[in-house]
Amino acid sequence: MTNRLNWLQTGHLLLLISFLCGPQAIAQKGIAFQQAPLTTVFKTAQKTGKLVFVEVYSPDCHVCQSFVPTLADSRVGKSYNSKFVSTRADINQPAIREWIKSKKYYVPSLPLFLYFGSGGEIVHFAMSQNSADELIRHGNNAVSPATRSQTWKQRYAGGEKSANFLIDLAMYSRVICDTVTNMAAMEDYARLQPANTHTSNNNWLVTQKLVLDMDNPLARSLVSNIGVYKKQYGQAAVDVAENILMSSLYSGRGGRYSPAQIKQVYEGLTRIGIDQKIASSRTLLPEVNAYFRLKQGNMAADRMNTHVATHSLSVPEYVYVARLFNRNSPDEADVLSLIKWTEKALALKTTPGEQADLYYEQAEAYRRARRPTEARQAANRSLEIAQASRIDTKRTTELINKLK
Repeated sequence: MTNRLNWLQTGHLLLLISFLCGPQAIAQKGIAFQQAPLTTVFKTAQKTGKLVFVEVYSPDCHVCQSFVPTLADSRVGKSYNSKFVSTRADINQPAIREWIKSKKYYVPSLPLFLYFGSGGEIVHFAMSQNSADELIRHGNNAVSPATRSQTWKQRYAGGEKSANFLIDLAMYSRVICDTVTNMAAMEDYARLQPANTHTSNNNWLVTQKLVLDMDNPLARSLVSNIGVYKKQYGQAAVDVAENILMSSLYSGRGGRYSPAQIKQVYEGLTRIGIDQKIASSRTLLPEVNAYFRLKQGNMAADRMNTHVATHSLSVPEYVYVARLFNRNSPDEADVLSLIKWTEKALALKTTPGEQADLYYEQAEAYRRARRPTEARQAANRSLEIAQASRIDTKRTTELINKLK
């Protein structure tokens, strides 16, 4: 497993990339990198029947610089120049970042080696050890349908689940932003690891670089045993645990979390040392929205009441909360609470625009509760403030008309 994990140790900040180069070729005895627009590179590949090799790098990356002699090695050049049209991609260029964003690719470490079909489809990736033999091996794998990354998902579905293979598949899945496959591969990988090896250097690297889901056994081990991890890996252990918890909460699957799962995120954050108030703020809206989805307006209001009682909200925050409940609450169970929130806000220093907004939200809440008298009073007050301050009155006028 050591060879598979060496490239995990060269990680830099996670970066978005694209591929764009200048107009001429770099003459060197190794790989003949073309400095031309990517479209030109692919057109050349189509004409020659070759694949495309892209080195993703940064000029100020010392690891990237250490690869320069290897890329210039005559054996590497002979192998690559016969198989690929090659180019380099500097991730510092805005156009490069924009291209990769549009393709939904992801760069976990530099340098990253990407291999494409002449039509632009990614067929292989490598995060290589710095040796000519390794680079040649990766190039040979890229041209072979039996070994290229493009086939790994099918091999996985066919039952291939060795630890080394799962690491490679999970990283490739990160590069192409296939979170589902990454999570499945890491779940299988975690099952292969005895509990007493979770804190090992190898598994720490895997957890740090590849685990995205808070329910993965390695992630649960990290959060539950944060003290042990901190002794071995310092503050990085807390940072990794926090990132896994928060990325899980705000992922697509996190948008479907139950209130109980969101409370698990809160508990995990506090367990790793995040202040309770901060943890509460981070999980507040996901939990409230979860109650909305479950048609439990009373529980959503209770959760917000707890937050309001323990936090100092600003006037814009009160306006946001009132609007959130008026737009999303499944029933009128929150109305009395909403009125109290807006009254708290009105007791603070407010601008005329904020006052108009708060009274408007009061009117909306009373309307939802079928209390037309109070609704008209609040709406008229919002209209008066808006007119006096020359604020647009269209929405308030429309509301008043509904209440007639």
